[in-house]
Amino acid sequence: MTDSAVLFEAEGPVAVITLNRPARRNAIDGAAAAGLAAALARFEADPDLRVGVLCGAGPVFCAGMDLAAFGAGQGEAVLFGPGGFAGLTEARRSKPLIAAVQGAALAGGCELALACDLIVAEEESRFGLPEVIRGLVAGAGGALRLAALIPPARAREILLTGRMIDTAEAWDLGLIARRAALGTARAAALGLAQEIAANAPLAVRETLRLSRAAEAAQLAPLWPENARTLREIMASEDAREGARAFLERRAPVWQGR
Repeated sequence: MTDSAVLFEAEGPVAVITLNRPARRNAIDGAAAAGLAAALARFEADPDLRVGVLCGAGPVFCAGMDLAAFGAGQGEAVLFGPGGFAGLTEARRSKPLIAAVQGAALAGGCELALACDLIVAEEESRFGLPEVIRGLVAGAGGALRLAALIPPARAREILLTGRMIDTAEAWDLGLIARRAALGTARAAALGLAQEIAANAPLAVRETLRLSRAAEAAQLAPLWPENARTLREIMASEDAREGARAFLERRAPVWQGR
């Protein structure tokens, strides 16, 4: 495996995009964000590639934003660059993208999975948007999309407690399209991608566009408010305290400002 933060390969008509920072649980820094944005653009531009699969190298899909990168001042580029977080969460795409989740999809990692069109998850995987525990909001589309995809009361309970859900609960909520045995998320996602790619490409693209229409119409006017809220929260004392408490391994002392 190369040193690139994001890998790109074609398996027939399927583009396989891999977050390749396993030592950092595939946390997103500036290089990973730029690499993912470039990979998505390459996938979108190639007419021979009909379906994409987003994977994570190692035992974890993605642990979200790299806090070290955030501390080094990369947060603006990673969160607010073209296409949103890591170039994906607000990207305009015309082809199906499948998230192959193993281990955990946490915070920004969960938001990347939710931004895909379909999720294939291994048994015993975990999904979580724990931002409130750290004084933040799930502002890369997590709060907006979760509330659009599952019953509102269930979404609020998950968002406001910051608790994790497992594969079984995600399945019951309708968040994931297929469940896979341990160690087979990538293979299962590739199988699903091949099934889709065997169909007429124009029909697939237009069906995808129509199936997204309601969600897109609901979310489009909310993205500016989402960005404003995220910037305000990131600049708050509670957000700074949450980061300090995490690094110092202690309970945070909230100020409400």
